[in-house]
Amino acid sequence: MTTEASTTDLPAKKRILLVDDDYEIIESMRMLLEAKGYTILVARDGNQGLALAERENPDLLILDMMMPKRSGFLVLEKLRRSRPEPMKIIMITANEGSRHKAYAEMLGVDDYIRKPFAMDRLLDSVEKLLGA
Repeated sequence: MTTEASTTDLPAKKRILLVDDDYEIIESMRMLLEAKGYTILVARDGNQGLALAERENPDLLILDMMMPKRSGFLVLEKLRRSRPEPMKIIMITANEGSRHKAYAEMLGVDDYIRKPFAMDRLLDSVEKLLGA
């Protein structure tokens, strides 16, 4: 008699939602994170990102600040108001302003990374936040 391992015995893959309108950045992050065993969801604008975050409840959100339709800040504000448990969020941005960083931190981002960034920097942050 053979027994099959139940899929519930395996640890669930951590799911990461990438929200950015830059195709190259999305693909670079996706390739890196999938290679490390994460399941990746992608949204290309703020409205799509917010809808996916609310529907899919990912373990981590990597959120660009400046996007079409809804900025990263507006996504962040809505998620912080609508969720009882705060979602882990890394904000990425090309913006150099310290006021934006201060506002993101006030809204409770877990990390704030300025573009361009080394993929190692992103991976370190992801692994720290997801306990990998």
